[in-house]
Amino acid sequence: MAPEQTRAQLPGEITGLSSGRTPEAAPARVMDDVDAYPWSTVSHAYGPAEDLPGLLRVLAEGEPDAAGEAVSELYGSVLHQGTVYAASAAVAPFLARVAAAGRSRADLLTLLGGMAESEDEHGVEQGTVRAAVAAQLPLMLPALSAGEPEVRRAAAWAVAHTREARAVLPSLRERWEREPEAAVRGELLGAVSRLAPAEGAALAREALAPTGAPAGPPAGAPHVLLAAVFACLDAGVPWDAAQHSALLSTLPADPLGSDSLDLDRTEPLHAVVEALLLRDTEEDRAAVAALLDTALRDGRAEVRAEALWAAEQACRLSRGTRERLLPSLLPLLSDADSARGVVSLLGGIGAAAATAVPALLALATVNADAADDGTDSTDSTGEGIGGDTDLADRALEVVAVLAPEKAAPLLARDLGRRPWALGSAAGIRAPEGTRFPFDRRLLAAIRVRLTEPDLPSGEPSQLTRLLRDWGALAAPALPELCALLPRHPQAAEAIAAIHGAEAPAEPAVVDVLRAAADGGPLVVAHALYRWTGETPELLRRLDKELAGGPEAVTRAAGAAGELGAAAAPLVPALRAAVSGADAAGTTSVLHADTAIAEALWRITRDASPAVPVLDSVFARAAGRYWFRRNALRAARAAALLGPAGRPLVPRLEALLADPEQAPVAVLALIAVAEPGSLDHRALADTVLTSAEQGASAPEACDALEALGATALTPDHVRRLGALAERDLRVVRWGLEDQVVRADDALRARARAVLGALTGDLSRAVPPDGRARPRPTPAPPG
Repeated sequence: MAPEQTRAQLPGEITGLSSGRTPEAAPARVMDDVDAYPWSTVSHAYGPAEDLPGLLRVLAEGEPDAAGEAVSELYGSVLHQGTVYAASAAVAPFLARVAAAGRSRADLLTLLGGMAESEDEHGVEQGTVRAAVAAQLPLMLPALSAGEPEVRRAAAWAVAHTREARAVLPSLRERWEREPEAAVRGELLGAVSRLAPAEGAALAREALAPTGAPAGPPAGAPHVLLAAVFACLDAGVPWDAAQHSALLSTLPADPLGSDSLDLDRTEPLHAVVEALLLRDTEEDRAAVAALLDTALRDGRAEVRAEALWAAEQACRLSRGTRERLLPSLLPLLSDADSARGVVSLLGGIGAAAATAVPALLALATVNADAADDGTDSTDSTGEGIGGDTDLADRALEVVAVLAPEKAAPLLARDLGRRPWALGSAAGIRAPEGTRFPFDRRLLAAIRVRLTEPDLPSGEPSQLTRLLRDWGALAAPALPELCALLPRHPQAAEAIAAIHGAEAPAEPAVVDVLRAAADGGPLVVAHALYRWTGETPELLRRLDKELAGGPEAVTRAAGAAGELGAAAAPLVPALRAAVSGADAAGTTSVLHADTAIAEALWRITRDASPAVPVLDSVFARAAGRYWFRRNALRAARAAALLGPAGRPLVPRLEALLADPEQAPVAVLALIAVAEPGSLDHRALADTVLTSAEQGASAPEACDALEALGATALTPDHVRRLGALAERDLRVVRWGLEDQVVRADDALRARARAVLGALTGDLSRAVPPDGRARPRPTPAPPG
């Protein structure tokens, strides 16, 4: 880490922020003291900053192309993915001098502004880099009057991020009064709003409804209108008809956002929808619904595309928005330009999209039929959407989750051309714990498909996963699975599940498994054990796997644990496979050690060998962000030990400070700690805080239930009720098509826990977790 930089250590610091004079800064003078600074004592993203003098010389004296490359390198080193460093503060005066000399002026001002904006400072005290940039304001402020609009715009952006309102606002106000360029005026308005929100809102109101302007849609330049809308949002001004009309008048807005300096607002409709929903009021939710409803019904495909993208974000943020938007979305399934986007959105909003199943089935069917017979179906506008096999597949993929029994016949009819739907049926998009229902027609199609010699990569796994989930019902497919086994050993999982579901034993299948198990992978040996109950071959295979790498050890330890006492001969090999406290600390190694500890407990019911292994995992994972999941796995394993895991209590208590780890740690503490030693109310508060942050929320509900009703204060009950009933989603991050389902599941779980702990059965929620739909309101005003 680089030594801390203080303002006294910065080279070439300029004082007197009230000065508005342009200093002399010819290229020769810019570099006068660059070599005098000890660059090796400060670091940037790639280490000591000894390369910066060379880059600065290229900026000051090189050809334009070379200077552009130097700017790119500076972004990578002193503003690396938004992070700034000691070298960022050190280089700020030189960047300002080069810009003042007229070299790469807009680029360097933008870089300086980004450095000042950053809250992620590495190796320096908070605010050091911003202060270094602010010290250069006498060199930066004159750029507000530069001849090039792009320089004036970059200057407005940069100086506002210094947060030096007293020094900067007078120059911004002066420039606003005489600036003719719309893009620059928009940036000036945003800059004023950033430093003085109330003043920015006042300017925004005038821009949105200028005195004497005729009634009707706003006639201002899009850059200014968008800046005015955001200024109102930033100041907390209630949404109104003027803002509604202004934003819609700028659509489609993608071209406007392509050169935006504010990277969080390059997609204005998306950004406005997010900002309104995060205000979490019914009025703002109604405003979002009205905005999106209007945009989704727009006659221009580009506007509808922007609206669909914003609608996806709205559904991920708000629990009630999806019901409000469905009436606007469903008609677009028949629109050639919008159907694909609507299908994608419907696939991610959970059970609330069930009303779309008939339209999705129609889309899947008409496209499948058109592709089969070579004809071209048309939508109501006369534009063709038929014959799009991929669109049909995508539509069927969503139906496979929402109404699998209706998807099965279509999937069976054309299995080879439905990879997305097959993946959904095999569980890739299905809610956790659900299985695709058995269908005889689909079973027959799978059997035929398994005989194909050249199946696409991944398809054998999906087909066998479906058969595995069906268990004994898939027994007719045993001949095809046995034939597939030599080429695809994972077929053994389905073979094992078929017998494990009480299907009659067939000697021919056993013979195939025996032949494949000889030198074959673990999964085949495990299937042979499931069919015969014989352990020798499986134990030999597990012993070999335990001598392999961490991934092999993890698999083998898991299988050994499932065997229980029958795996006693493997105990020495399991002990030998433990990596030890001084081993390389990788996630796979720690995962393997945890699996070994769990297996030793399941086999021997003796905690003495498991506890030190888990203790070592906790020690190596402590305080390391990328090892949090290892700590969680170790906590779950510790809980299995019950009171025998009591020596691990200090390790578990150490996890309580991390919201992501706390709920699992609480569950483990309840299992292993002395009951009287736990402060149940404090633990309830800890797990509620985790749930409110969306961190391990399902485990937080489990922990609250385990802590019991006596642990809940009235405030705890109120907070748990908010998790169940509030509109803003608790789970907002994760796989794109799983966020909404995960939050729906949490909502249902929170309601169930609340009802169980309070005795209020009215808290019950339908299985799909859907909220009551609300009508879409008219636009404001």
